[in-house]
Amino acid sequence: MIDNFSLLLTHGLLLLAAWRLLSRDDLDTDPPADAEASRDA
Repeated sequence: MIDNFSLLLTHGLLLLAAWRLLSRDDLDTDPPADAEASRDA
């Protein structure tokens, strides 16, 4: 019982984290080129 619970809990938390990361709006947007140039300098 404990083994099944721990597997369900850890996999559920990993699934929740992946779902939260993939649902972010800024995942598909790149920062402006000006921000990269000023950061490198």
